Amino acid sequence: MGLPALEFSDCCLDSPHFRETLKSHEAELDKTNKFIKELIKDGKSLISALKNLSSAKRKFADSLNEFKFQCIGDAETDDEMCIARSLQEFATVLRNLEDERIRMIENASEVLITPLEKFRKEQIGAAREAKKKYDKETEKYCSILEKHLNLSSKKKEAQLQEADSQVDLVRQHFYEVSLEYVFKVQEVQERKMFEFVEPLLAFLQGLFTFYHHGYELAKDFGDFKTQLTISIQNTRNRFEGTRSEVESLMKKMKENPLEHKTISPYTMEGYLYVQEKRHFGTSWVKHYCTYQRDSKQITMVPFDQKSGGKGGEDESVTLKSCTRRKTDSIEKRFCFDVEAVDRPGVITMQALSEEDRRLWMEAMDGREPVYNSNKDSQSEGTAQLDSIGFSIIRKCIHAVETRGINEQGLYRIVGVNSRVQKLLSVLMDPKTASETETDICAEWEIKTITSALKTYLRMLPGPLMMYQFQRSFIKAAKLENQETRVSEIHSLVHRLPEKNRQMLQLLMNHLANVANNHKQNLMTVANLGVVFGPTLLRPQEETVAAIMDIKFQNIVIEILIENHEKIFNTMPDVPLTNTQLHLSRKKSSDSKPPSCSERPLTLFHAVQSTEKQEQRNSIINSSLESVSSNANSILNSSSSLQPNMNSSDPDLDVVKPTRPNSLTPFRKAKALYACKAEHDSELSFTAGTVFDNVHPSQEPGWLEGTLNGRTGLIPENYVEFL
Repeated sequence: MGLPALEFSDCCLDSPHFRETLKSHEAELDKTNKFIKELIKDGKSLISALKNLSSAKRKFADSLNEFKFQCIGDAETDDEMCIARSLQEFATVLRNLEDERIRMIENASEVLITPLEKFRKEQIGAAREAKKKYDKETEKYCSILEKHLNLSSKKKEAQLQEADSQVDLVRQHFYEVSLEYVFKVQEVQERKMFEFVEPLLAFLQGLFTFYHHGYELAKDFGDFKTQLTISIQNTRNRFEGTRSEVESLMKKMKENPLEHKTISPYTMEGYLYVQEKRHFGTSWVKHYCTYQRDSKQITMVPFDQKSGGKGGEDESVTLKSCTRRKTDSIEKRFCFDVEAVDRPGVITMQALSEEDRRLWMEAMDGREPVYNSNKDSQSEGTAQLDSIGFSIIRKCIHAVETRGINEQGLYRIVGVNSRVQKLLSVLMDPKTASETETDICAEWEIKTITSALKTYLRMLPGPLMMYQFQRSFIKAAKLENQETRVSEIHSLVHRLPEKNRQMLQLLMNHLANVANNHKQNLMTVANLGVVFGPTLLRPQEETVAAIMDIKFQNIVIEILIENHEKIFNTMPDVPLTNTQLHLSRKKSSDSKPPSCSERPLTLFHAVQSTEKQEQRNSIINSSLESVSSNANSILNSSSSLQPNMNSSDPDLDVVKPTRPNSLTPFRKAKALYACKAEHDSELSFTAGTVFDNVHPSQEPGWLEGTLNGRTGLIPENYVEFL
């Protein structure tokens, strides 16, 4: 398992978990620093000591073979696995070269030693300097805070206000230094994946040039070298996009940290000073406290940020009552008393400020806690998946494919924003959008048209591939087997609403055409994944961990482009299992009420004439009569009923004979497969079971029916209507 991500929001809390995570990153940097120093030393020996070349090369190869990369996150991309495996591949090559006894080394210092020394001094050195600054500010902040909290409440109000202001300034400075240090650590950890391996690759390439007997070995190494070069470039491209996202998030955190707090499983958490009675009197001990409102559990962890270690054992109590402590009853400020059910006496606690005390009081006395609302950074626009939306996308695609399919940097080079907005206003005007004309005037540059297409997709109320499926797509991209990845993504695509799937197919067909011309436009499938991944599959919550998953968003888009014909023109091989349907509607422990942007995109239906409606009813009735009683015919029927994505009427309702609409009366249905209930609200049944009163439920992918007098949920794709 890789290193856990360092969240910027944790810098504000400065919790023990955050410190432990930070330590693991620092240890990894120290390990890398030591390894690079050793590698540089070995490289210089290799160059200067030709007589000892054999032993030096073997030691160098052993060092490479023993080092293992630690990536941020819980999974690695194929490119990262390729890069991580590269050190072992390099070691094998060096050992084979040593067997051949070839001793020609030139330009090794320039291609190997200099880049590694530069990386160590500029990157790791900068991170170590940032650590010194961070440790210094931690010491300063904690010392000033303790002095501030020890101020007597009997001092003049002006003095107290001045002291409060000074502490706020020091706290803000400490917070900024903490953010900058975390940012630098993250940056170095990501940089080493390519700035560290790339010099080694160049060094090996130089050796191949001067080794006469190494020609066959270099030839054999060529395939992996090509794969590694592509992986390094892909990793570099993803890093550039990730770095800008992380830097943007850091700036937002600096400007308004309260709006970007991580949603915590606790109602309230943070540092409190707890009054403890000792033989020589009383003392105030710093604790990191958490409070869970549902269970009324208060957990207190004695922890000193300066030493970075616990000061005792954890203690948990059950809250009975919480009372604000009057200022005149105690010399300390910001105090409140807590009574516990399972502990005698009163626990006196001191918050870090008046505002902090107010938040603790609100959490503990039953009033609504203050949560950070999870806002979608995308402002709501007028873009929708209606006839106008499909018309805009088709016009843009037509213009690109007829006039600019071979332009270099297609979709990567952005247009002038004012021109893009002007083009969108023209395309979105209902007067012009309703026209059947598919051409966009030649006065508009291709880069303006491609930017307008991407901007329109970002203006939708939610991403095209939907927030609720984002984690599922990412999880599918992390699977090790390529065929399994494609199969999982295939199934997920067919769970999207019809309009979303139609638009996605239209876009993927176009991007496949763009990729087919990559020799001219330089836009490979990987490059298109980098461009469209964050647009089509962006996460709802903006965190460092989510940004680190951008590389897997890109992989999803790559799979969709490379397998677009299979994914969109065929049904998934196996219907979703009851467990998958159950998990898809099961709420996680840290879930929250869905926002508007989490709901499915609005589907617009054109008004149908009476004659057209009668024709549609006739189609549905004839389709229902053609449905067979076995699973294979059901899948074939479903496949044949998929909408034509190239239809000129994108608002045409999709015929679904296996599920009645909301106006259809309750009907009978027969089970095609056996199913075991995994939830009290579900029904267990065998193949051939007949259900009564079957009708749509509120759960996506589920029907509601009656069996033996009991009403429950039935997986939609497990039954056919009679």
